Amino acid sequence: MQTVNTLQMLRTALAQLRADGASIALVPTMGALHEGHLTLIRRARAEADHVVASIFVNPRQFGAGEDLDAYPRQLAEDAALLEAEGTALLWAPTAEEMYPAGFATNVSVSGVSDGLCGRARPGHFDGVATVVLKLFNQIAPDMAFFGEKDFQQLAVIRAMARDLDLTAPCAANIIGVPTVREPDGLAMSSRNRYLSPSQRTAAAALPRAMKAAITAIEGGAAVPGALSALEAAIIAAGFSSVDYADLVDPVSLGSLTASPTMPARLVVAARIGGTRLIDNMAVNAAKG
Repeated sequence: MQTVNTLQMLRTALAQLRADGASIALVPTMGALHEGHLTLIRRARAEADHVVASIFVNPRQFGAGEDLDAYPRQLAEDAALLEAEGTALLWAPTAEEMYPAGFATNVSVSGVSDGLCGRARPGHFDGVATVVLKLFNQIAPDMAFFGEKDFQQLAVIRAMARDLDLTAPCAANIIGVPTVREPDGLAMSSRNRYLSPSQRTAAAALPRAMKAAITAIEGGAAVPGALSALEAAIIAAGFSSVDYADLVDPVSLGSLTASPTMPARLVVAARIGGTRLIDNMAVNAAKG
């Protein structure tokens, strides 16, 4: 695996990978890799000739008081994991390389980015859309793979690709991969390492409470009551607050207040200690 950290090196390396007409898949990450990221790499390898991974802790998607400085950075360890999975190229730019002096462009995807995490983290999805569009332009992959755990992020990126008529990759080739979970059901996340042992034990109540809410909704329970019970269960388990617990349309992310007859998504963000956890699960998946 080759590691590059300047655009000139990246362009040279990509030209070599494409010399025989090979296809390229992109897996963007912020590092601190875990099994969820490696699952994306494996899926990408199954679909394309070469996999390019990026590691960049994007400052533009962190707000004031968020964990930019504390976010785990372990490039050598991450590179070893990527190489072991057969990654062809690692793009690991500095902030100065990604956002040179005078950088003045912002990408904003209204509507789908406004609620949920967008409400709690103003400007976050502008930062996501801006850096992902830059990655798409820099690498021009045939396809790109993202985890469904960050479901709103995936929806924002797909909307951006549709609205801007992207071709490398086109919206249809922005592929969501199901969330990878710990044995107790907690969604894998780089931020799970922030949890104390007692918080980590309590955090497993989040996916259990979500599954109970889905069972209730699919069984015909009123959506507002099921969501209220979900929030109460999360707080009772030891979480300090619930940013949101909502049932949404899987494309527009608009709230659904009546029991859905088509596939929907249950989305939750809750805080335990100083850590904010997000999760989502399909509702009525069999009706799609």
